[in-house]
Amino acid sequence: KSIEFRRAYLYDINPVGVGTMVLASLIGICAHFETFGETAQALACYLTLVSTLLISPAIAWLTRGRYYIAREPVVIPSSDGMSTCCICEHRFENEDIAQCPAYNGPICSLCCSLDARCQDRCKVRASMSEQMLTLLSTFLPAPVLRHLNTRIGHFLSLTTISAVIIGLMLAATYAQIEIADAAVAAVVDQLFWKQFFVLLIIAAVAGWLFVLTHESRHVAQEESNHQTELLQREIAAHEQTDLELQQAKELAEAANLAKSRYLTGISHELRSPLNAVMGYAQLLDKDTEVSTKQSEAVRVILRGSEHLADLIEGLLDISKIEAGRLDLHRNEVRLPQLMDQIVHMFQLQAEAKGLAFNYYCHSPLPDIVATDEKRLRQILINLLSNAIKFTTHGNVDLDLRYRNQVAVFSVTDSGLGIAPDKLETIFQPFEQIREANQPSPPGTGLGLTITRFLSEIMGGEITVTSTPGKGSTFTVSLLLSVVAEPKSEVAINRDIIGYRGETKTVLVVDDDARHRALLEDLLSPLGFDLILTGEARECLSLMSDCRPDICLLDIAMPGMDGWALAQTLHRLMPGVPIVMISADAREGVPLDHNSTHINCSATDHVDYLIKPLKVDQLLDCLARHLQIDWILRTPTRPSELQAPITGVDLPHPTRVRQLSELAEIGHLQGLKAQLAMLKEDSRTSPAFIKYLDGAISEVRLERITRLRDMAK
Repeated sequence: KSIEFRRAYLYDINPVGVGTMVLASLIGICAHFETFGETAQALACYLTLVSTLLISPAIAWLTRGRYYIAREPVVIPSSDGMSTCCICEHRFENEDIAQCPAYNGPICSLCCSLDARCQDRCKVRASMSEQMLTLLSTFLPAPVLRHLNTRIGHFLSLTTISAVIIGLMLAATYAQIEIADAAVAAVVDQLFWKQFFVLLIIAAVAGWLFVLTHESRHVAQEESNHQTELLQREIAAHEQTDLELQQAKELAEAANLAKSRYLTGISHELRSPLNAVMGYAQLLDKDTEVSTKQSEAVRVILRGSEHLADLIEGLLDISKIEAGRLDLHRNEVRLPQLMDQIVHMFQLQAEAKGLAFNYYCHSPLPDIVATDEKRLRQILINLLSNAIKFTTHGNVDLDLRYRNQVAVFSVTDSGLGIAPDKLETIFQPFEQIREANQPSPPGTGLGLTITRFLSEIMGGEITVTSTPGKGSTFTVSLLLSVVAEPKSEVAINRDIIGYRGETKTVLVVDDDARHRALLEDLLSPLGFDLILTGEARECLSLMSDCRPDICLLDIAMPGMDGWALAQTLHRLMPGVPIVMISADAREGVPLDHNSTHINCSATDHVDYLIKPLKVDQLLDCLARHLQIDWILRTPTRPSELQAPITGVDLPHPTRVRQLSELAEIGHLQGLKAQLAMLKEDSRTSPAFIKYLDGAISEVRLERITRLRDMAK
C-alpha cells in the first residue's frame, strides 16, 4: 500500500510478471509460425495480448500473491511527510524512501539503485539465485541440489543453458533455409553442427570465467563484509572506550573540583584563627616594653605562624595553577633590602641546624627593580628552605649575579644530592626524594612545583645540577628590569607611631570578635577612631549617625554577607573607600557560594586584603586610600649624625677601598666579616666601628661607599 519505490521491496523475479511474459510470448511465437493455423497466425498479436490478460491473474491466484512483496514496508516517522536520505542527505517524500538495513537509515531510490555493495541485504531470500534454488528444490532431491550449487554445478548449469540457447538460435536459422540439393544440405548440416560446437566451446570458456569471476567477487564481498563488521565492532568498542574515558575524565574533574573547594574551605578555616595569632605576634614584636627573652619567644611564634601561612599559600597556589588563575603583580622592589631580609632569615635557620650559610653577590645590584615581590620572595624561600632541609652538614650558598637586567640566583648545598633519573620527578606535585634508611622529609612536596611554574610565568627558567652524595645546585634566571624613576617611594622597614592631620574614623565589620579586637589593638594606638560591629544590619543602623573615612568589611558573615553590605554602603556613602578583608584567597573575585557567577561589582570596593593580615600591608592600604603621612619613631641606633667621623678615624686606605667595593655589590656578609676583623684590631677607631656598624645594620650602604672620597 502506497509503495512507489519498489526495488527495495520486490523480489528479483516476480512469477506473475515473468511467467505472464514468457507464456504470452510463447503463445504469440507459436501462433506466428502457424502452429495453431492460419487464422491464429493472423491474430497472433491479439492472442498474445489476450493471453497476458488471462494468464496474469491466473498465476497470481495460483501463487496467492506471496512473491510480490519481499518484506513488509517500514514506516518512517515524519511530521511533514518528508524524510532525509542518509547517503545523499537530500529530502524526499516518504513514498520514495525506504529503510536500509545496510546503512541503518532511510535511503532514497536513486542511492539504493546506484549503490549495489549491500547485495540487497534488505531482501532476504528474494534474489534471483535464491529464487532459482527454491524453484529447483521443488523438482530435484536435496543431494542433487547441493551438488548443483557448487562451482562445477554452476558451470554445468550455465553451459547447459548456453547450449540450449545456441541450439535454438541455430535451429531457428536453419529452419529458414530451403535447400533442394541433398549434398548441399549435408554440407550445411555439418557447418551448422561445427558452428554449434565452436560456439558451445566459446560459451563454456566464457561461462567458466564468469563462474570464477562471480565466485571471486562473492568471496571478496564476504571478506569485505567481514572486515566491515570487524571495523564496526572496533568502532563500537572505541565508542565504549571513549565513553568510559569521558566518564573517568568527568569523575577526575569532579574530584579535582572537590579538592579545590576543600582547599579553599580549609584555608578559610585555618586563616581565620591564624589571623589573630599572627596579628598579635606582630604587635608584640614591635612592643618596646617586651623583655628580650619574651621577644625571642614572640619571634618564634611569628615565624611559626608565617610558616603555616606559607604552607596554606602553597596549597592554594597549586589549586590556582591547576585552574589557570594565578596572577602576577608588577611591584617596585628594593632588591638589596629584599636580599638582606632573605639572607638574615635563612642565616638563622642554617645556624640553628649547624650549617654555614654564605651569600655572594658577584655584581652591583640596582636599588629598585620591577617584579612581583611576593612571587620572587616565594621562589627564593622555596629553594633555600629545601637546601637547608635536605642538608645535614656542610654549607648552603646563595649566589647572585645581575647583568643586562637579568638576575641569576644559584642555591648550592652539600646535601645528599639527587639521582639523575629523579631530576625531573622532583618538580612533580607532592613528590619528594625519599632515601632508604632516612626519615621522611617534612613538607608537602609542592615547593619546587610552584617554583618552576612561577619561574616560567615570570619569563625565566629554573635548572638543576646534582651529584649524588655531594649536593645540588638550583639556578633560577629572572628578568628584573631596573626602575630608574620610581612611581612611589618603596616601603622600607619602619616603626610607625601615628599620623599627621585630622583624626580618621575606621568602620570595622566582622562577625569574629577576635578579629575586631585585633584591628582595634592595631589601629587605636596610632590615633584612629574605630567603629566596631559584628553584623551588617547593625552597621547600616549606625551609618545614620556617623560617616567613616574608610570601611573594613569581612566577607563571610551571617545574614547579609560582605559583598551585599559593600553594595549598600557604596550607595549610601559614595566616595568612601571600602576594603574587603577575608580568609578567602581568591584575590578580590567576588563569587557566590557555588562559584558560578559574580554577585558584586568590582567598583564597590577599592582593595582586598587576605587573612592573616600583615601589619605593613594594612597600614600601606590605609595610607594609600586616606592619603596619610605617617609619623615614624626616631631610631635609637646611632647614625652618622650622632657619631660623625673624620679622616683621622678612617683605617688604612686599602681597607677603605675593600669596604667600598663590598658595599657597591651589596655583599653584607663580606662587610660583616670586615667589621669583625676591624673590631679585633686595636688600632681601629671606636667612632669608625660605631659608624660602620650603624651603616651595616640599617643597610645604608651608600654611607660606606662615601668613605672612599673621604680617604682621598
